[in-house]
Amino acid sequence: MMFTTESAKDPLRKSVGLPLLVLALGQLVISLDYNIVYVALPDIGAGLGFSDHDLQWVVSAYVVATGGFLLLGGRAADLLGRRRMFVVAALLYAGSSLVGGLAQTPGVLVAVRAVQGIGGSLLFPATLSLITTLYEEGPDRNRALAVWGAAGAGGLCFGSLLGGVLVEAYGWPSVFFVNVPVAGALAVAGWLLFPADGPWDRSRHFDVAGALTATGGITLLVFLLVQAPAEGWDTPAALVSAALSVCLLTLFAVVERRSRDPLVPARLFAHRGLLAAMGVTALFSATFSSVPYFLTLYFQTVHGYRAVATGLAFLVPAVVVAVGTQAGERAVSAFGMRRMLVGGMTLGAAGAAALGVALTSDGSYPSLLPGIVLLGLGQGAAWTGMWIAASAGVAPGDQGVASGMASTTLQVGGAVGLAVLVALAGGVGQNASGPGLLDGIRTAVFAIAGGIGCGALALLALHRATSTSP
Repeated sequence: MMFTTESAKDPLRKSVGLPLLVLALGQLVISLDYNIVYVALPDIGAGLGFSDHDLQWVVSAYVVATGGFLLLGGRAADLLGRRRMFVVAALLYAGSSLVGGLAQTPGVLVAVRAVQGIGGSLLFPATLSLITTLYEEGPDRNRALAVWGAAGAGGLCFGSLLGGVLVEAYGWPSVFFVNVPVAGALAVAGWLLFPADGPWDRSRHFDVAGALTATGGITLLVFLLVQAPAEGWDTPAALVSAALSVCLLTLFAVVERRSRDPLVPARLFAHRGLLAAMGVTALFSATFSSVPYFLTLYFQTVHGYRAVATGLAFLVPAVVVAVGTQAGERAVSAFGMRRMLVGGMTLGAAGAAALGVALTSDGSYPSLLPGIVLLGLGQGAAWTGMWIAASAGVAPGDQGVASGMASTTLQVGGAVGLAVLVALAGGVGQNASGPGLLDGIRTAVFAIAGGIGCGALALLALHRATSTSP
């Protein structure tokens, strides 16, 4: 027995301003919450007594929980109601952030980060599916996705600055407390501004078995991808996680074939546009989204920037990415989706290559700007374009799970990409030092340029193959 949502023709569609602002702020909270803790990690480790080995789980717990629950969150938005899930997720953020700021032990803080990750896995598809159902496919939806994308891209970069300012002024708990009033206000605004979810639909049932097997299998897969590169692929934890993940995902496939109301309807796997968008989101996260990690190492370790200075260094990328999201929306109307994605990724590849050349031991910040600008414009355009592609042609009742599918590949792609890049760079990390560190960072950035370029070529080849097929 599930809830249905109101028709996409709700009168609220005409009042786009405030609802879109709330949806953009929701994405901003997700992005900030992921990134804001990076600069606070040293203070968190010292304040709570984390070991060097365990401190990574302040970040990893969030990544693992988010990646594992996104499919569940997407389907819950479709069946339980998008407004309800938005409000529940925002309240979950607010409550867990309050507990995080009050945490006195490492275990409590890691648990809080996992709960925040679950909140993200509910909020992200609810926010995205609200956009794709409140705004008609075409220019209106493209414009809304561009605004939403600009907020998310800005949050990833502004998180470093805000985190640095808060940590230096008020200590590490402030990076959690800042979420409490913002997330609470989002919950209230969402309840007041979004269309009410429809009446109880007794004909629809939640796929409990599919939800459990998919969530368990994906969570273990993301855990493996996060943990194994540092600990080794042949450790007992890695081997058990791999075996259980394969078993659960295989069981999920069996359950879905027999389910009356599957968690992921089979028809979505026949949707070529969604499948292509999932591939782009995975590549995007593996390449574009890995750049801040290596730039942070470059700024803080190679050049000795403090937390606030590192945050300020990310202001230009934040602004450029935001500009890129808006340019991408206009380019879709002018040139079409595929051409815009190919163009944005080509621009990003050129920017990453230029950035790699400029990363030197005595290089100045201005010397990085040409690469940062090209990379940021391409990143913003690709971010907007891939979400437009993921929602195009998908029925309103499937928008939540489609968002969950694309965002799941985004999370898994990021985990795989960063693990591969770190290994390729010689295992560089927050504690690395010496001349090999800079060489490793440059190797990773050049690999990112190559990966983005290969993605652009693959999209171009796919377009030619499709256009020449009988």
